Amino acid sequence: MLELTDAARVTAGIVLLTVVAIESGGYFLVKVVTGRVPATAFQASFFRAGHAHAGVLVVLGLLCVVLAEATALGGFARWVAATGVLVAAILMPAGFFFSAMGSGRTRPNGAVVLLPAGAVALAAGVVTLAVGLLAAA
Repeated sequence: MLELTDAARVTAGIVLLTVVAIESGGYFLVKVVTGRVPATAFQASFFRAGHAHAGVLVVLGLLCVVLAEATALGGFARWVAATGVLVAAILMPAGFFFSAMGSGRTRPNGAVVLLPAGAVALAAGVVTLAVGLLAAA
């Protein structure tokens, strides 16, 4: 039986609840692509990308929470390994959604800076976790 620390168990439980929010985003996306919510081609593509990134990164983030339990990492490195991808799961979709907000928008606004910030969190999380897993071998 896999035993999780309390922090990992609580984090995983909370993250699983976010799937409902991602699901509601999918409903919004269906309304966009069926024309029930007006959106430019740029907005539709950014909404699609934001939804896809949210779903994929939440699943990868859950895996990272569990895999971090198999490392000897501690402190900040353990936190980055366990939650870096989950931070990216917030930043990257937010970058796509917020930068496309506004009636008739055809180019991203300043919120697009959240995308590279999310990419940094994603890279930091997976690299730290990979190093922690390889060092535990």
